[in-house]
Amino acid sequence: MKAEKKPFWEAKSLEQMTQLEWEALCDGCALCCLHKFEDEESFEIYYTAVSCKLLNRNTCRCESYKNRFELIEDCIKIQAKNFNKMHMLPKSCAYRRLSEGKNLMHWHYLVSGDRETVHETGISARGRTIPEENVHPDDITSFILFKIE
Repeated sequence: MKAEKKPFWEAKSLEQMTQLEWEALCDGCALCCLHKFEDEESFEIYYTAVSCKLLNRNTCRCESYKNRFELIEDCIKIQAKNFNKMHMLPKSCAYRRLSEGKNLMHWHYLVSGDRETVHETGISARGRTIPEENVHPDDITSFILFKIE
């Protein structure tokens, strides 16, 4: 009897993954594309409904993915070598979950087989965002969606 091969996210550490495997971990929730801030006293991270100007709010994909770091000064580059920024990601994020030794969520497309599952379960930013052009920077705290600790 042939042993079943483990999926790459269970067989490899984040550091061992190829660029293609790394990119495949993104579930397309777009929560990382929302403006967020950290409370200086409690260190809690607050996510707002205000989205990056490059986010396609319907598809939850970046409109200029290859150029995002040149176009958006504070775009977070999620890499295995910057685990110190994983606390800024939501607890549902595949990168964060795997860095914490947890499994992918049941709605992740690599598990469910369907890229729409993240949207159908209400995990994604789809339908919950406001373009940053419509919000004055001083008003961003008025649009808090949730916090992570």
